[in-house]
Amino acid sequence: MKRIVLLSLVLLCCILSASAQTAANGAVIKFDKTTHDFGKFSEAAPKVTCTFTYTNVGNKPLIVNQAVASCGCTVPEYTKQPVQPGQKGQIKVTYNGAGKFPGHFKKSITVRTNATVEMTRLYVEGDMEEAKK
Repeated sequence: MKRIVLLSLVLLCCILSASAQTAANGAVIKFDKTTHDFGKFSEAAPKVTCTFTYTNVGNKPLIVNQAVASCGCTVPEYTKQPVQPGQKGQIKVTYNGAGKFPGHFKKSITVRTNATVEMTRLYVEGDMEEAKK
């Protein structure tokens, strides 16, 4: 019984040490949210925008190298300057449903950084309703 407890304690210490070293060795990105739902909006006003906020919880500057949407109707804009440890950055995403069929949509934005986890996927979705005539 003592061996099992001791072995569990050693294993736990190793896991905590490894995760602490990973976080201590670079930039770490933490998003407030990774999905945004625009809800329902009219085809008469087809442009909707949201902002994803992230924090660098690592110990080195965080650089967003690229933010690419899955479709041309979705345009991401992001903080180009390095985000220092403890500071925040933003990715502003605009969906333009002009010329698209009304209904539900879900689009992804792939974010590539210099963080320990190099790629994160963000999602925007909503329901564009047909304009009343």
